[in-house]
Amino acid sequence: MQPSSSEDDEHLSPTSQTDDTDPAATTLAPEAPEPAPVVPTLPIPVITHHGVFILQADRTEPYTRIEPFQERQDTSVEFFYKPVTLTALAAALAALGYVAMTQDVLEEGRDKRRMGVYAAIAGFLVFSMIQFRDGPFIRPHPAFWRVVLGVNLLYELALVFLLFQDLNSARAMMTYLDPNLGRPLPEKSYAENCAFTPRNIWNAIDIFCWAHMLGWFGKALVLRDYWFCWILSVAFELAEYSLQHQLPNFAECWWDHWLLDVLICNWLGTYIGMKTCQYFEVKHYTWRGFRQSRGIGSKTKRVITQFSPHDFTAFHWHGTASLLHYVTVVMLLAVFLAGELNPFYLKSLLWMEPEHRFVSARLFGVKAVRMGQHVWLMLATIGTELLVIVKWSKGRFPTPLPTHVRVAWLAGAALLILYPVGQFGVPSARRYLRRKPRIKGH
Repeated sequence: MQPSSSEDDEHLSPTSQTDDTDPAATTLAPEAPEPAPVVPTLPIPVITHHGVFILQADRTEPYTRIEPFQERQDTSVEFFYKPVTLTALAAALAALGYVAMTQDVLEEGRDKRRMGVYAAIAGFLVFSMIQFRDGPFIRPHPAFWRVVLGVNLLYELALVFLLFQDLNSARAMMTYLDPNLGRPLPEKSYAENCAFTPRNIWNAIDIFCWAHMLGWFGKALVLRDYWFCWILSVAFELAEYSLQHQLPNFAECWWDHWLLDVLICNWLGTYIGMKTCQYFEVKHYTWRGFRQSRGIGSKTKRVITQFSPHDFTAFHWHGTASLLHYVTVVMLLAVFLAGELNPFYLKSLLWMEPEHRFVSARLFGVKAVRMGQHVWLMLATIGTELLVIVKWSKGRFPTPLPTHVRVAWLAGAALLILYPVGQFGVPSARRYLRRKPRIKGH
């Protein structure tokens, strides 16, 4: 092997390999396997047997991890899973240009301001469908739940805007969305003829009975617990009794409260919802690709199953297992109860009929119990609604709270406080007193 010339050595860096290097030493070592990414853990509260409150990470449950939906879906149907952001943008711009620049379309919408508001809302929802991040819901398609999140976000932003307006201005602004709004509504009571007769019961059955049933079907799918649904159902009826002096449409006959609402509509919706939960809990999930399904029947069944859950988790609340469970369940009940009462106050303040599409959309609001972006926004929406109602209600409900209602709520609050004291506080105090002499003896 001939040595390299000094002229060639001048072009070599101090770390360059020369010809004198052992060929065996130049063999590249095999690359070490790339370490697996570390999944960030979220601390969850745990109480030890010593009564110490600590934080412990638990990432064993599958629903605590969010993976890209392409990794869990049937991507054999390429059309539904290929990126189409530019195509969607082009289609949205084409539709926007047609509506904005075609004279006959503008003449159909007499109020161009309302048309502009709807176009802005549609544009935001298109952006949310394409660009929002995926959440925990993947059926029938993550894009659907991105739009749902966008609708909820728009509603929350509208509430924040209305929070800084007075009530008369807010009523005038609602006419931009629907010119039929902005007019006072007659006071309506459902307790005028409370005779317990088949004719009165039949006349009381209307579209709202089906709405009750459908609503409790959805609540059962969310809460997945018979006792939770029963307590919430009874609590709402008691709240209607308590607030009749403010909202006359809460006045109903006794059999309307407890027979039609609780025992028939609410129970039937809860029962069907819980049976649906049990079906999904024990269902054997087999996700075959669309192309792997043979025959029209199999392919049709595969398309239908796309609208069923990808997986299902049963909930066990155990509200009396510990003080932390008890407080969590009571707070969740309060949030759900506020979410049920808020629409009735808003429609009364903004002069909207119970069957108005805005009221129906609010009552149909999607709920979730996993602490993700949907439930975070749900909590923000309920809180903002309460702020709006408190601000606009000043001087609107002059009738004071009846004495018997005040006494009943004070008794209920006392029971909510005394129960955990007797269930958790007294036993803990006894254990502490028994342990104290031992400590002194040592």
